[in-house]
Amino acid sequence: MPSPTQRALARVPDRLRPFLVRHRKLVKFLLVGGSCFVLTMVVNFTLKLTVLHEKPVVSLTIATVLATVVSYVLNRQWSFRTNGRQREAALFFVVSGLAVLVNDAPLIVSRYVFDLREPAVSYSGQEIADFVSGMILGTLLAMVFRYWAMKRWVFVRYDTDTDTAAPAGRPEPETEPQGVRP
Repeated sequence: MPSPTQRALARVPDRLRPFLVRHRKLVKFLLVGGSCFVLTMVVNFTLKLTVLHEKPVVSLTIATVLATVVSYVLNRQWSFRTNGRQREAALFFVVSGLAVLVNDAPLIVSRYVFDLREPAVSYSGQEIADFVSGMILGTLLAMVFRYWAMKRWVFVRYDTDTDTAAPAGRPEPETEPQGVRP
C-alpha cells in the first residue's frame, strides 16, 4: 500500500514531480510551517482579542511557542525523520527560542519604535500593522532562520557507521518516495 506521500505525489503533474521529490524536505518543512502558521494565527488572535488585549507581543510569543512544540513533533516525525540524534530536542528548542525573538522583533519595532498603535493610529491601522509585522514579516523571517538553523545544527544526518555528522556534500539516501518515479 502506498504511503500518503506517494499517493499525493501520484496526483502532482509529471513536470513538477521531480522538483518536489528533489526538495521533499523543504516541501514537508513548508507544509508543517503552514499548518503551524494557522495554529499561531488562531491562538494569537484568540489571546489578543480576549485575555491579552493589552499585550500583543506576549500573545504572539505564547502562540509562537505553542506552535513551536507542534512544529517539533511534526518535523521530527515527518520532515526530518531520517536525520538527527538524541541532543536534537535541546538544539531544536534553542534554535526555536531564537526564532521566537526573530518572530517578535518586527512586531516590537512596529509597536514601540514606529508607534503604530492606538492612539497614534486608528484601531484598524494598529491591527493591520500588528498582522503585517508580527504574523507576516515576523513569520517569514523566523521561517527562513529556522529552516537554515534546523538543517545546519538540529536535524543533521549522521553516518550510521561512525555516529558522526555526514559531510555537507554527501547526498542523502533515497528513503522515499518508493514506487513513484520522477
